[in-house]
Amino acid sequence: MFTGIVAAVGSIQSVKPLEGGSFAGVRLQIEAGGLGLDDVALGDSIAINGACMTVVEKTSTAFAVDVSRESLNRTAGLDQPGEVNLEKALTLAERLGGHLVSGHVDGLGTVHSFEPVGESYKLVIDAPVELGKYLAYKGSIVVNGVSLTVNSVEDLEADGARVCRFAINLIPHTIAVTTLKHLHAGAKVNLEIDLIARYVERMLTAAK
Repeated sequence: MFTGIVAAVGSIQSVKPLEGGSFAGVRLQIEAGGLGLDDVALGDSIAINGACMTVVEKTSTAFAVDVSRESLNRTAGLDQPGEVNLEKALTLAERLGGHLVSGHVDGLGTVHSFEPVGESYKLVIDAPVELGKYLAYKGSIVVNGVSLTVNSVEDLEADGARVCRFAINLIPHTIAVTTLKHLHAGAKVNLEIDLIARYVERMLTAAK
């Protein structure tokens, strides 16, 4: 489990295909940036842009993870070198600063717009319509591993398709300490819906 509070911005240094041809995944070598690795062991989980991955190699300043082809097909930002948001798995002794996050990406969103508003930034994202029912005003959403609060949400048609468009306010601190500063219209982002919303839906729809 994670909180969606980014601990450090790291960097994918290399992407190497694993054996198995076009259906194989890749191994990522990641510089950890300010993420301390002293307490990280092989087999531990680290969220990379919101996707939970298992450490298979490590040094004092870097680590490696294997990403399956399925994960690559369902995420953005894990297939090429560049900056990534990092968070180690939650321990029971830590504060839950964001919200409960599983590190399982539910779908890809597309940035509709990203622009400054006063001292902050307004980020507007089009989510797949099937995720729309989980988004609510003042509810929680994870975008590229960052726990954020939904400020508005509406279902509409864009470019001939039904989408759920939601807006988020990003304070200067969030811009400074995450990779969200690099977003632009048309960029793909990893989305994870609120864990509690997922279970509520199951309880309401399960056969009685």
